[in-house]
Amino acid sequence: MEQETILYYYPLPAKPDGTDNTTAARKHWFQEAVLQTALHARQEEFCVLGCAVPPFSYRKRAWKAPVLYEAMETALHTAAGMTDTFVHPDILRLLGPERQGRWQPREDTIKMLLKYLLEQQAGEAPALSGMVTVLLGQPRDAARQLETTWELLEPYLPRVNRMLLYYEGQEDGLEALQEYLEAYYYEYGLVPQPIPYRRTRIAESDPFSGESAAALRCGKERSGGVILDFAEGYRYPKTGSWTCVYIDAVSDGEKERLFGRKSPAAAYLSPLKYLDTLVKNSYDRKVKMT
Repeated sequence: MEQETILYYYPLPAKPDGTDNTTAARKHWFQEAVLQTALHARQEEFCVLGCAVPPFSYRKRAWKAPVLYEAMETALHTAAGMTDTFVHPDILRLLGPERQGRWQPREDTIKMLLKYLLEQQAGEAPALSGMVTVLLGQPRDAARQLETTWELLEPYLPRVNRMLLYYEGQEDGLEALQEYLEAYYYEYGLVPQPIPYRRTRIAESDPFSGESAAALRCGKERSGGVILDFAEGYRYPKTGSWTCVYIDAVSDGEKERLFGRKSPAAAYLSPLKYLDTLVKNSYDRKVKMT
C-alpha cells in the first residue's frame, strides 16, 4: 500500500514587530507568491507535510483569494505521493466560500487519522471504563457514520460492555439503523443504547420570527471511555469521573473550547488538532534554535 501524503496548510504567525518582509510570500511585487513545505511527521500509512501560509502576499498587502489559491495549487502539485489536503479554518476564510470546497479532505483520510489517534492516544480508554459513546450527525449521514464507527472501534469492542448512541430524528429514523446496531450484538454480545438528542432553546432568537432557536443536546446519561463525535455543533455530552477521551471527527475549534470548559480533565482529540500540534511543535523548536 502506497503511503499517503497529507499536505496541511496553516497560518504562519507574523513577526511581533511587523517591520520586516520575511513573513511575506514574495519579496517583490512582480514575483509569484511561493509557499514553502516541510516534512513534519512520517508514520507507517501516511506522512505529513506542513505548508506555512504567511500573513501577507507582499509586504503588508493582504492576500487576494485567487493569488492564494494558485500558490496553494502549486504547492500541492509539487508534493510527492498520493496527496490529500487539510486547511486551517483561518486559511479557508481567506479563500472565500466559492473556493473552499476544493480543499476539503477525503473521508478516507479523516478516517485514517481518527484510527491513528485512537491507537496512539485513546486505545486504553475503552478498557478502563468499558464504555464508548457515539454522537451521530444528521440523519442522512447516520448510516455512513455508523459504518465508520464500526471500523474504528472494532479492535476495542471485546473490552466494551456499554455503548451509548445519540442520534438525531424520530423513531422511524432509528429503525433504518437497526441493521447496523444488531451487528454489535451478534459479534460481541453488545447492545447499543440509542438515545435521541434533546431539543432545547438557546438565547439567540430568529430575527424574523422572534422565536428562540433550537439546539440539540445529549441527555443526562454519563459518557466515558471514548466519545466519538460526528455531529455538526457541540452536543454537550456529560462525562463521568473515569477516563474519557473526546474525539471530534469534524475538527470544530468551538467544540474544543466548550468541551475544555465543561470537562477540563478529559482529553480532546481531532485530526486538525493533531496536525496543528505537529506544525506548532516544529515551529517552536525552530524559533528556539534561532
